[in-house]
Amino acid sequence: MYTNTSKDWSENLVELTTFDTVEDYWSIYHHTKTPSELPIGQGYAVFKKGIRPMWEDPANEQGGRWLLTLDRKRAAELDNIWLYVVLILIGENLPHEEEICGVVVNIRAKCKVGVWMTNLKHEAANLEIGRKLKGQLPTKLRLGLHSHNTNQNIHSL
Repeated sequence: MYTNTSKDWSENLVELTTFDTVEDYWSIYHHTKTPSELPIGQGYAVFKKGIRPMWEDPANEQGGRWLLTLDRKRAAELDNIWLYVVLILIGENLPHEEEICGVVVNIRAKCKVGVWMTNLKHEAANLEIGRKLKGQLPTKLRLGLHSHNTNQNIHSL
């Protein structure tokens, strides 16, 4: 979880729990707030063990993210997309799982759900992941691939 209570970004990261199976995640899910219930500035991250949701983590340094952006007022859609993305990832329903680091939801006026990729140079794998992800999500929103330090689309689906 990202709390947004400290000026030091890394101090805002709070590990809530770990899990290994979809069943374990369901037991956690039913006892946590949905993304739309979080205050602006907070968020959730679900990452593979040993990878921190930071650009500077060695697993993320060369990567980027597939990103969906939607208005916070669309709370039900935000919560639904978050749930789908997490379940798709932990259920290993995407190709090239080794290219995926985790998923983040950032709560802002314009909320973001991002699937973090390990290396943007692996273009074919990233595109295949993006297409499969887009096809499994219950939304017509555009999905864009971005480098971590920019909002400019590298690819858009």
